[in-house]
Amino acid sequence: MRILLGMIISYLIGAIPTAYIYGKLSKRIDIRRHGSGNVGATNVFRVLGKGAGATVLICDILKGVLAVAVVPDFLRVTEVIHRVILALVVVSGHNWTVFLNFKGGKGIATSLGALIGLTIKIAVIRPVLLGTVCVWLVCFLSTGYVSLSSIVASVLLPLMMAGTNQPIEIICLGVIFCLFVVLRHRPNIKRLLSGQEPRVSLFRKKK
Repeated sequence: MRILLGMIISYLIGAIPTAYIYGKLSKRIDIRRHGSGNVGATNVFRVLGKGAGATVLICDILKGVLAVAVVPDFLRVTEVIHRVILALVVVSGHNWTVFLNFKGGKGIATSLGALIGLTIKIAVIRPVLLGTVCVWLVCFLSTGYVSLSSIVASVLLPLMMAGTNQPIEIICLGVIFCLFVVLRHRPNIKRLLSGQEPRVSLFRKKK
């Protein structure tokens, strides 16, 4: 019963559509009708600017941290498998939110938050988190593509987990996260292959 309650709480945390809420509260717009239409930090960054994008990014990361590091401790379900289950559920909540007809974001920030939550409680995963962030940053800074950086980092994630001898539950989590990211980025992959995917510049001022 405790793990079931934890799954419900984690799903609802993940399902909070922070990008949608921010757009409504700050500019009275539906972020789904602007930019790429995605309910995520990258689209907020493009449409509303760097400060707004950073705010949504942090909120989405915090959702993953709360679900994996706080909710299990509160409910006393602290085995590795319990945290893995809640990590999957919180990202699923973000990707398929009940509050927006099960159409949410792509789960990158919330997945990162879930990994951060795991590293808070399981120290041996920290090299994986560091490696994943470094891969993302190197790819992004060299290409300017958020989508490509997320895909590359997600594909390498389970490989880094296996290479650092993580528990099998953690490796399975990495594989599922990778599948989530690739499936959610199918339109981006098509645009990347056709040369139509927009780049993101951190140093260009928003007009």
